[in-house]
Amino acid sequence: MSIASRPVPRPGVLDIEAYVPGKSAAPAGVKLHKLSSNETPLGPSPKAVAAYGSMAGKLELYPDGASTKLREAIAGRYGLDAGRILCGTGSDELLQLITKAYLGDGDEGVFTEHGFLVYRIAILAAGAKPVVVPETNFTADVDAILKAITSRTKIVFLANPNNPTGTYLPFDEVKRLHAGLPADVLLVLDAAYAEYVRRNDYASGLELVAESENVVMTRTFSKIYGLANLRIGWMYGPAHIIDALERIRGPFNVNGAAIEAGAAAIADEAHVAAANEHNDKWLAWTTAELEKLGLTITPSVGNFILIHFPATPGKTAKEADAFLTQRGLILRGVGAYGLPGALRLTIGSEEANRLVVAALADFLKDKP
Repeated sequence: MSIASRPVPRPGVLDIEAYVPGKSAAPAGVKLHKLSSNETPLGPSPKAVAAYGSMAGKLELYPDGASTKLREAIAGRYGLDAGRILCGTGSDELLQLITKAYLGDGDEGVFTEHGFLVYRIAILAAGAKPVVVPETNFTADVDAILKAITSRTKIVFLANPNNPTGTYLPFDEVKRLHAGLPADVLLVLDAAYAEYVRRNDYASGLELVAESENVVMTRTFSKIYGLANLRIGWMYGPAHIIDALERIRGPFNVNGAAIEAGAAAIADEAHVAAANEHNDKWLAWTTAELEKLGLTITPSVGNFILIHFPATPGKTAKEADAFLTQRGLILRGVGAYGLPGALRLTIGSEEANRLVVAALADFLKDKP
């Protein structure tokens, strides 16, 4: 069959490298510890689980297409205008909607070199050009971003904190970035890991969104709230941007069980506090223990650690990944992020964290 005798996607689509999620399988007979997708080891709030179950008898009904209960719960939690909140099937959908609405042929979308892989995919899917900006010490560099802005730039994506590096920009630097952008450039603050940050100079961006016409902030229920399987994201933005995205999003894009579970989850602040307490303890412990093994760790404010391995044969990230996998410890290779010499480790349960440290000690043992 010739290529001309069947439908062909528009130019550029087949040049997109599909997103590959973190591994989720271990060898047969080995207990699995999945530490590749930054999922919370505490799981979701029991109240969210109960709310999810309450929808079992209503599966034949369409959900509220406006996600009203969830938007109002988010607004109540953060003191926001519910009319400026948009919910989606994970924040991934919201990122795709943003590029679909604000990028076209000849436009440019800017992000940093170790930024979330979905930015590139969303930009290319909109027919635009990705512009990748170098980072400094695995951290977004405001001056480098501003230098990359051209008359064709329409969107700047900033993951803050960034995945997979775990680094962040202080809010003053975020404001400096915004101040340097033309008024017609949209700044997208991806704050998927905001709930984990314990730094006084950090802010998720709600304040900047509230006072600006060209800033939006995206968040997720997949991380600290433990609802990754339900795919719930939300965005706060100016009314004119929310209006534009409402016009192109799919109807009923958030299912009813997700709406109920999300509303219950965001109201259970005690569960979030417990997740933060666990992460604070084990992020510090795991970082310190891995450094004792001679490994280089990028300081993280999220619920994960970027571990750098030597290029020495026998000690490489690829070999470490294979060794850990045989023990059922599944980490995330980050070669697609331009970090082939590193692995990303989710902070897991106490058992999982201790097993990873012990396994890496065995892996590095007696190797020159």
